[in-house]
Formats: sequence, C-alpha cells, structure tokens
Amino acid sequence: MTNENKEKIAVLAYSGGLDTSCCLKLLEENYNYKVVTACVDVGQPEEEITKPVEKAKEYGVFAHYTIDAKEEFAKEYIFRAIKANAIYEGYPLSTALARPLIGLKLVELAKELNAEAISHGCTGKGNDQFRFESIMRAKAPEVKIIAPIRDLNLTRSEEIEYAKKHGIPIPTESKKYSIDENLWGRSVEGGELEDPMFETPEEAYGWTKNPMECTEPEYVEIEFEQGAPVKINNKKYDAVELIREANKIAGRNGVGRIDIIEDRILGLKSRENYECPGAIMLITAHKALEQLTLTREEIKFKEIVDSTYADLIYKGLWHEPLRVDLDAFIEKTQERVSGKVVVKLYAGSIRVVGKESNYALFDQELVSFEDKEIDQRETIGAVKFHGLQASIYESVKNKNK
Repeated sequence: MTNENKEKIAVLAYSGGLDTSCCLKLLEENYNYKVVTACVDVGQPEEEITKPVEKAKEYGVFAHYTIDAKEEFAKEYIFRAIKANAIYEGYPLSTALARPLIGLKLVELAKELNAEAISHGCTGKGNDQFRFESIMRAKAPEVKIIAPIRDLNLTRSEEIEYAKKHGIPIPTESKKYSIDENLWGRSVEGGELEDPMFETPEEAYGWTKNPMECTEPEYVEIEFEQGAPVKINNKKYDAVELIREANKIAGRNGVGRIDIIEDRILGLKSRENYECPGAIMLITAHKALEQLTLTREEIKFKEIVDSTYADLIYKGLWHEPLRVDLDAFIEKTQERVSGKVVVKLYAGSIRVVGKESNYALFDQELVSFEDKEIDQRETIGAVKFHGLQASIYESVKNKNK
C-alpha cells in the first residue's frame, strides 16, 4: 500500500522518560501525527514497562502497545552472543544487542497499523540512531523515520524548557545518570560520570554488590549444550530465567563492573560504566569450554570471527549478511562445545577452576610426564628445525655487522 493511502500515524519507541515524552508532543504539534506509543520488553525493570502505559494513557495517545520480546531476545540474540563471545572493547554487548530487536518489533507494529512513520528519541551524537535506523530502513524502506530531538537539534536544556511549557513531568533521575537496562546488562552514563577522573560512586551500581563487602568465595557449575548454557548448579532453566539467575549469582559476588573509555560509531570517545555480571560469568565459562574442545586453529580463527561479530553488533548491523555468515561458522564450531565448567567467584573476580567435556581434546595420559607412548626422542628433528629462519637471520645479521 502506498504512503498516500496510509493513516497519518507515527509509531514511537516510548520509554516514558523526558526524551520520548517530548517526542510524543513534538510529533503531535510539529509533525501533525496521531501517535502510537510502543514499549518493547527486553528485560528492563518492571516500572519501565508499566510507566509507559500510564504515561501513554495520561497523554491520551492514539494507542499504546507493550510487546514482550524477552524470550526471543534471550534465545535468538543473547545465546548467539554467548556462542560468539561477543565483547566489544572489553565489555559484553547488552544495549547494542537489544536495539535491532526493538527496531524490528517497531517495524512489525508499524506495518500492522499501516503507519506512515516510526519515531525514536535518539540524539545525533549517540550510537542508537544507527542501531535503530539501519534495521528500520532495511526492513521497511517505505516508512518514514523521524527523530525529533536530533532533527530539531535540541539540547537537554531546550528539552527541559519544552517539557515545562507542555506540562511534561521531568524525571528526577534524568538529572543524575542515564541508565539503560535489559536482560543482558546495565549501562550507566552521563552527569559527573562523563569525567574520566571521577570515580564511579557506589550509588551508580544496581546489579552488583560492592566487592569490598564480599566475604566468601562462591563456586558455580555451568553446563553447556552446543555452546548454549542450559544448567546452573545442575538445575535446568529456561533461557530468560537462566540469564536472570546468572546475573543474580555473579552480581552478589561483585562480578561484572566495567568502567571504560569507549569508541562510539561516530568516532567520539565516551566514558561508560557497565554492569554485566551474568554475561561476564557465562562468556568466561563458554570460552574456557571452547579452549577444551576446539583445536588451536579453530580457536585462533574464531577469535577473529568473535571480534568481527561484536563489531557488527556494536554498529547495529545485525541484519548484515556477514553476521549471518559468521553465525553459520560459529554454529558449526559449537557442535562440540558441550560440557561443564566450574568458576570461582570472589570479591569482583572470576576464575575458571574446572572444566570437562566428552569432546575434550585434552588427553591427560599423553601430556603426563610419566607417559611413554610418545617417544621423546622423535621430537629431536622437529626441535632442530624449529625457528630455522630466525636462526639464519641471526647468522646473516652477525655476518654483516
């Protein structure tokens, strides 16, 4: 159906916060749209699911939708990220991982409602505009994309002024930090945290215990089947509950705090704080199991694949064919990544202390100093020629001094 036949409806990714509440009014006043608000549930706190519903009713929007995508996020996104050990510049990707799914759900809703436009509250400096819009343009090129905050070049103070003028409540938390949470992680930025010399205060953390308050180590056994975690401490969980349990366990041991200077898509460097206790624990265990079951050449090549995979996620290129191609390789390697890993958690640290698998390439008898199956004398020739070119180089260098 052509745009001319569509209702003048805009589907807005709505959180109920300052940015998207301003967007709601701007879409009505500046763009003359009927606004349909949508909240995609990828595991954010309960109040962040209920608040948009209440706000939408309060503002009298055309309609509001809450879309439960937690299970899809866990199985189709998080578990793929575990298999790919998806870490970008030192932290497990969480916010970036959820954005393509949220964008996809908004596209599906827009098509269902025959909407003319999709809108979001991103600024022109951040990463999310890329992550949302790349998937939206790929899946619905005929639908307009409107980003009022970016398109009108609004500053934070201008937003607050607009909010006061239109009776939009200004969230008290907006003056302190910008926080984003989903099943896989929690990001904290903004305010005083923008200063790299400012130590992140305890009040900024919500998922992890202060490591200095941890008194006893905790051992955790994690079982994987073909690269996906299926049990924790011998108890089977569904995907969503397993991730929540991993966050709970690692969080109470102070594991998963990350404070980094991150390179954004635009090239800007930003100071970011992340809490990703479950992600750190599960990826650490998964990599340990890969070390046990994959060959040296597979591991070396997969490190390149994993890095590329994380980079694609960070840039919002989930729909990029290369990501699908890499998944095919990763899934093939994961056929043998089954077994158990024991990790020791203590005061913010994590250490792998045990691992076993029916596909282990480790042979304790062969590697033992007491073994005679491998005749040590047979390696003499190999050792002699090991590093041959480097030896020749040393001779040539000395000769030409």
